[in-house]
Amino acid sequence: MDLLLPGFGLFFWTAIAFLTVMFLLKKFAWKPILEALNEREKNIADSIASAEKVKAEMATMKSEHEVLLNQAREERTLMMKEAKDTKDRIINEAKDIAKEEANKIIVEARQQIENQKNAAITDVKNQIGILVIEVAEKVLRKELQNKAEQENYIKKLAEDIRLN
Repeated sequence: MDLLLPGFGLFFWTAIAFLTVMFLLKKFAWKPILEALNEREKNIADSIASAEKVKAEMATMKSEHEVLLNQAREERTLMMKEAKDTKDRIINEAKDIAKEEANKIIVEARQQIENQKNAAITDVKNQIGILVIEVAEKVLRKELQNKAEQENYIKKLAEDIRLN
């Protein structure tokens, strides 16, 4: 039996040491460790819940951002269309005004040309009339230098008048 006792003693003292360490750990360390683990588990759960909440908010914000971005694109397109329409309208109005002004200038120019042409024709007629009178006067003076020629010319004119 002595052979069994030496192994039993070691087992007994090992069991006593284990039970003592277990009792001390349970008495002094078990609660703080469990509390720390529970607190850490709670923090992790809160962090996961917070991350899920942030993820949901990000998805909401992303969809709102897309909606705002689409609205901004539509507004930009509308503004560009309005600006193009305004530009085209202003250009067309400017062209119409320019055509009206050009037509007015053309009409005034034609009227001035007509007036100047009439004035030139009148001036030419007056000058021709003056030249004809001067030439006729010179011709008559030369032909009618003596009295006999004047009387012959008067008789000739009188005969021409009677015939007509």
